[in-house]
Amino acid sequence: MIDTVVTEEVGHSSTADRGSESYSPNIVDVAINESVFGIRAADVDEHRNSASMLISKMYTWRGYTGNHTVGKDPNRITLTATSKGEVIGTLSLNLDSDVGLLCDQVFKDHIDPYRANGGKVCELIKLAIDPGVKSKAVLGALFHVAFIYARDLHGCSDIFIEVNPRHRRFYEAMLDFVVECESRPNPRVDAPAVLLRGNTALGTRRIAEVAGQGDHAVGDRSLFPYFFSPREEAGIIARLKRIG
Repeated sequence: MIDTVVTEEVGHSSTADRGSESYSPNIVDVAINESVFGIRAADVDEHRNSASMLISKMYTWRGYTGNHTVGKDPNRITLTATSKGEVIGTLSLNLDSDVGLLCDQVFKDHIDPYRANGGKVCELIKLAIDPGVKSKAVLGALFHVAFIYARDLHGCSDIFIEVNPRHRRFYEAMLDFVVECESRPNPRVDAPAVLLRGNTALGTRRIAEVAGQGDHAVGDRSLFPYFFSPREEAGIIARLKRIG
């Protein structure tokens, strides 16, 4: 059983996270059976450092090189999933700006046409989930809040992500991403990368169809049933717009 509670007060956080003297409020708390995890924006150094540690742990384990530190950036929203004060997942949304996106380094020729056609682009980066976390609800919550930031707060039309070729099927099956460009060498991680693209209009339709159904969804094995229901989504959007 999954229960979602949208936090309504700026100073509210889950009980498990109140031990820290400095915290940003949870955007949303999600209860799964006896456990509760919260999704928050990592907008203070303490939370960015915790996210960096998890990313470095997981990327090093996979053999990826490069800098995995989460720094302060006005064009980047880093989200964390926390349980009992520990970061168990993180995901960042990188917004387009004068300096472009990270994936422009390898795939700019495939991203520029969307800009030229009037689209507003962004990218997902630095996804890391603690290997002990097996819940689709954690992934669904992180991706959905990032989606809300992209679509509702920044008006993005297309969301790109660079992934290792062996992970492409996950994003195709779980989030309806499509391959925009086949594998190219990515010097940032010294590994090959495939460019995938998600569309916010398609994501909106999928949320309306199955979001909030969780394990009860019939015939849909993607992450969309583990996104927040349309009613919960509306509450999260309203909260994020209030707190900026």
